[in-house]
Amino acid sequence: MLTLGGVSAAYGDRRVLEDIDLSIPDGALVSILGPSGSGKTTLLRLIAGLERPTAGRISWDGADLARVAVHERGFGLMFQDLGLFPHRDVAGNVSFGLRMRGDDEPSIRRRVAEVLELVGLPGSEGRQVARLSGGEQQRVALARAIAPRPRLLMLDEPLGSLDRELRERLPLELRTIFQQIGATVLYVTHDQEEALGIADRTVILREGRIEADGPPESLWQRPPSAFVARFLGFRNVAPAVMVAGGRATTPWGQVVVAPDVPDGIHSIFLRPDAFTPQTDGPIRGTVTGRLFRGDHVRLRLAIPDAPPLEIEARWTPLPAVGDELALAVDPGGVVVLPRGADEATAGTFPA
Repeated sequence: MLTLGGVSAAYGDRRVLEDIDLSIPDGALVSILGPSGSGKTTLLRLIAGLERPTAGRISWDGADLARVAVHERGFGLMFQDLGLFPHRDVAGNVSFGLRMRGDDEPSIRRRVAEVLELVGLPGSEGRQVARLSGGEQQRVALARAIAPRPRLLMLDEPLGSLDRELRERLPLELRTIFQQIGATVLYVTHDQEEALGIADRTVILREGRIEADGPPESLWQRPPSAFVARFLGFRNVAPAVMVAGGRATTPWGQVVVAPDVPDGIHSIFLRPDAFTPQTDGPIRGTVTGRLFRGDHVRLRLAIPDAPPLEIEARWTPLPAVGDELALAVDPGGVVVLPRGADEATAGTFPA
């Protein structure tokens, strides 16, 4: 198990990570998600031993790693730029770590063939890396990282330099590979869809601190704070006043909430798929934007004196730009955010 206790890091006077507590069991597949500058890469570099924390302790199975050299930790690390050796062929790149630790030639050849088969490049040992596509180079870098059988595999924005088609296709393949090798995996990215899709657990960083930590489905369905909701791409977040009887007054109109929500001001999130047309619905506005998404249409609804709403319409007939809509909100799609009280008072306040 990898354990971080009170880990902090700074570059000069700038604090990059602050009091990180994290426990990751063996075999876990965890994505580290956050905006640029949130400390994601620094966290990996500290765990790898490439940098030292200014405070706190990093351990593996209870053993402090402070005095363990980078090459003795048994960790694999793959960066966005891949770092392949252009003067070596595929086999020369994949075998690098095995040769560094002194494996014999027959076992090196067997292991190189095994991992190339695993990443979908069987028989490519003699190919020059400069002649490979971006996706093939990414697979070679991954094969090199997993060849020594690391107990912990860390990947820093591994798909960042690839085109959109590959970025959408490779996460499923990578997840399958990670499950097959059985190593603990830390996968760093700033891409929300990638992070939630590839991992069993997602840790979200904000300005060097852990903002959220949980299963991707839970974070998506019930964001724990206004920051998390907005960072995951949701725009229907605003302050609301809770009143007796399980109702909330929002900038968009009144919605039903759970009756046990305490009175007062809270941040509230309306899921974009929670809206349905209703003649006397409390949400009324004009469609000002429309984007076809295959199984639904994404709408932007303008409401006087309120932020615009983003709505996923799956009903027929589908609304057009300029249509006036009256909508009801499914109570199951109303999320009262338990954290981010500082954000509850920001923005448009319900009248």
